[in-house]
Amino acid sequence: MELDGIIKAIREFPGITRKKTIQDVVRFLPTHTFASVFASEGEDAAAIEFGDDLILFAADGIMESLLKTNPFYAGYFAVLVNVNDIAAMGGKALAMVDVISVKDDRICSQMLKGMERAVKKFNVPIVGGHTHPDCMYHAIDISIIGSVPKDQVILSSTAKDGDDIVFVMDTDGFYPPDLRYAWDTTTNKEDRIVQEQMAAMCDVAAEKLTHAAKDMSNPGCIGTLGMLLETSSMGGYVDVDKIPTPKGVDFIQWILSYQGCGFVFSCPPENSQRIIDIFKAVKCDGAIVGKVDSSQILRLRSGDEERVLFDFNSDIITGCKPRKQ
Repeated sequence: MELDGIIKAIREFPGITRKKTIQDVVRFLPTHTFASVFASEGEDAAAIEFGDDLILFAADGIMESLLKTNPFYAGYFAVLVNVNDIAAMGGKALAMVDVISVKDDRICSQMLKGMERAVKKFNVPIVGGHTHPDCMYHAIDISIIGSVPKDQVILSSTAKDGDDIVFVMDTDGFYPPDLRYAWDTTTNKEDRIVQEQMAAMCDVAAEKLTHAAKDMSNPGCIGTLGMLLETSSMGGYVDVDKIPTPKGVDFIQWILSYQGCGFVFSCPPENSQRIIDIFKAVKCDGAIVGKVDSSQILRLRSGDEERVLFDFNSDIITGCKPRKQ
């Protein structure tokens, strides 16, 4: 692999660069004075203490450009991204609410069909929300709640020096027309398989196999790992030659893609194969692709070559440093 080209593509990718503004919002909304907040900024979902469990709470908005390009997928992905956020923390999704802003009936109709399809696919209901029927723009925002036993929650800010880095990804998918970085692995699969893939994260959590994890989202697989290492104040390396990749797909396009089902793990080496096997049983490919260290520098390797991708002593993806429990 040509590492300089890969690094340039990742560092300039909007899925990475647009995350930097998160730090500016977080400064205005501190959570450290609220005792019930177990985890918040930098995690895939906030975790709020509730007895022996944690309530997981997340929200995502879909960019207006996607709504204009493909309103069906905008509605569908609005559900998918939220379900993935709960799964990433080892939780079970319970319900969602939405906020819909529309000015075009055709776009609204297609968006609702996508949401309807995803609700059935993932078996998580939309139980209410709010509609703006007279806006001058189009938007779909969804918030989700889930739950997880407190002693099983998976954070993304707790990677440890010496961990293996494991990628699991469903390589059986396709890119919908005009959606270059959205790898769709769910719309054409049986509902049962899709739900079992999300439930696999609950198995990882119940067996306490990993120190940290995230779902592979807008920054792509390596960019998502970068966020995990940044919030954990860790570094490490990824051997790009070991990343599971479908045949016939451009590699840079692949590593920048939002995965329909994909997770990054920072786990004890003795648990890596068990995680890979859990996801193999639900038709996902997995591999040990690197190691975590305490350098706060993320490096990429290919063959005998190695380059620095991010130096978190100076580089910022989100700027989030969640409080540790």
